[in-house]
Amino acid sequence: MFKGACHCGTVSFILDDQPEILTECNCSICRRIGALWAHSDIANITIEAPPESTIAYIQGDRLLAIHSCKTCGCTTHWESLDTDKSSNMAVNCRMIEPAEISNIKIRKFDGADTWTYLD
Repeated sequence: MFKGACHCGTVSFILDDQPEILTECNCSICRRIGALWAHSDIANITIEAPPESTIAYIQGDRLLAIHSCKTCGCTTHWESLDTDKSSNMAVNCRMIEPAEISNIKIRKFDGADTWTYLD
């Protein structure tokens, strides 16, 4: 189990899954926010936050909502906007203490062009 939280602590999450990899994506949004994603089924992730405490950014193909804390601005997670097609979700592991994720392999993903892993 992994626990993470934004800088101010308003938005936190629990990941009940052991990710095999963490994904560093180079798409236009991920490279700007510096996210390090752990993908999992939504059933394995609990978001703990007061109602209306995040702002959702929806862009491009409008399939994902990327959530950031309204108070401190940290990007904490994304969720699928079409749960009939995907039950996948991701949490930003930059919100987890580095020592807790230090043994998990990081893979670079080309979300800007080829939609493949670069390694």
